[in-house]
Amino acid sequence: MTREYLKKAPKHAKSDASEVHETVVNILNDIEAGGDAKALEYAKKFDKYEGNVLLTPEEIEAAIALVPEKLKQDIQFSHDNVKRFAEKQKSTVADVEMEMSPGFIAGQKAIPVDAAGCYVPGGRYSHIASAIMTVTTAKVAGCRHITACSPPRPGEGVNPAIVYAAHICGADKIMAMGGVQGVAAMTFGLFGLPPANILVGPGNQFVAEAKRILFGRVGIDMIAGPTDSLILADKTADPHIVATDLVSQAEHGYNSPVWLVTDDRALAEKVMELVPGLIDDLPELNSQNAAAAWRDYAEVILCANREEMAACSDDYAPEHLTVQAEDLDWWLDRLTCYGSLFLGEETTVSYGDKAAGTNHVLPTSRAASYTGGLSVHKYMKIVTWQRTTREASKDVAIATARISRLEGMEGHARAADVRLAKYFPGENFDLSADG
Repeated sequence: MTREYLKKAPKHAKSDASEVHETVVNILNDIEAGGDAKALEYAKKFDKYEGNVLLTPEEIEAAIALVPEKLKQDIQFSHDNVKRFAEKQKSTVADVEMEMSPGFIAGQKAIPVDAAGCYVPGGRYSHIASAIMTVTTAKVAGCRHITACSPPRPGEGVNPAIVYAAHICGADKIMAMGGVQGVAAMTFGLFGLPPANILVGPGNQFVAEAKRILFGRVGIDMIAGPTDSLILADKTADPHIVATDLVSQAEHGYNSPVWLVTDDRALAEKVMELVPGLIDDLPELNSQNAAAAWRDYAEVILCANREEMAACSDDYAPEHLTVQAEDLDWWLDRLTCYGSLFLGEETTVSYGDKAAGTNHVLPTSRAASYTGGLSVHKYMKIVTWQRTTREASKDVAIATARISRLEGMEGHARAADVRLAKYFPGENFDLSADG
């Protein structure tokens, strides 16, 4: 397979977990040992905030009053879409049971976790949509308690629009605390909160490392690196729209990769010509992020045909995958590795990021090769159960005893033996592991 790199990235995005690991471990250990007081100490140091940690109903109402009505309507629109899609997802998981043999019943139940901790970034950008994506899905799943946690700004507190979004989406508590200390507070059940069973939501490298360290003790949505996006485009694609979409994702951060894969050289060259001007036209912070991401992490790859394009995309396993090409159904059937797929010029990653209804918390750094993104299912445990009559247990007990002895697990075998002896007195069974 031939791939020609018209632009090759000099750097490759990777998690900085190893560099921040020791710092995060120390903070987590300090807070676990020191409790509320130590968490507040870190909040004062890093958030530079000394207000209420858990917002009161009065503070929530005051924040909501600051949100313009038009923005409230937009947030409600996004919430409704995310809620309806999550409800549809939930309907795909059902409690089931089946008769394995006459009298022996096995089943499945879907049980929501008890407490969810939803981290909502509020530093470089205020991720209003992250509150919608994480809290709404937890609520639809049926979590009994949902905490939304977002870093406050000095002297101001949590962004009012984040407060509004978290509130209408169903958060039981809204916490004004960021970074590792916020993650720790939810995990350890500080400030009277129930300890979280699962932590979800994007965050900076310190938040990501805290979740990685705590995974196993609590569930997490995924271990996330910098956001990434890939566009598959053929000769029918609009170069200006392709370039605009690449830049829109590069603004996430200096190390957010964007990739263009095409079989049309003229399109590729036109996109590369357009991108610098589109970056320069952004506001200063956005432009700086996008310029660094384009310079250091972006790639433009020329392939021979659409099959090679699809294979290249699957190798990259992007978080966001856009197709701007003919025959969208072919691409939908062929592509296998992506967090979320955007088919056709008429949609864009930005729609998924903000308001379309599909979730924007997605696998990065090639994790899409083995997992999907955040969904209502992430908050649910699929558990199994069984029930049987005494007669129906006979064959299972015989097989269990023999297999257990073959494995050398005599205790397991005897748990089957005693039932056979009790339920079928006078019958003789060959329960040895011998052939």
